[in-house]
Amino acid sequence: MKIRKSFIVVAALLAAGTLCSLALPQEPEKAQNLKVLPKNISHEELITVMRGFNAALGVKCNFCHEPRKDDAKKLDFASDANPHKGTARDMMRMTKRINKKFFKATEVMAVSCYSCHHGDEKPKIKPDPAPEGAK
Repeated sequence: MKIRKSFIVVAALLAAGTLCSLALPQEPEKAQNLKVLPKNISHEELITVMRGFNAALGVKCNFCHEPRKDDAKKLDFASDANPHKGTARDMMRMTKRINKKFFKATEVMAVSCYSCHHGDEKPKIKPDPAPEGAK
């Protein structure tokens, strides 16, 4: 009887410990395959950057990120299979060079994705035609 009581107490303690550990905030998964963004970028900063891309180009995450092989409903953020991801990296390098060379990397005068894209997937190469009768 004593062994059975000890077993129940141990099992209850184990269950309580497991439930408590599940209730603790989980550390977000560390970003992998960063080639332009800092490798030590926080999860919150990374999400802010990605949301900036979403707004500047008017696209969703799957524009640059491929579906995972094991679950097509989730994205493989580390994969380089989507060519848009490489283009995004090239554009980030380009804007960084422009800002460093011409604007001394100040936020007051700087180019960003939005400077050219204005919320569109592809930047326009010329302005829209002026409406009839406009000077």
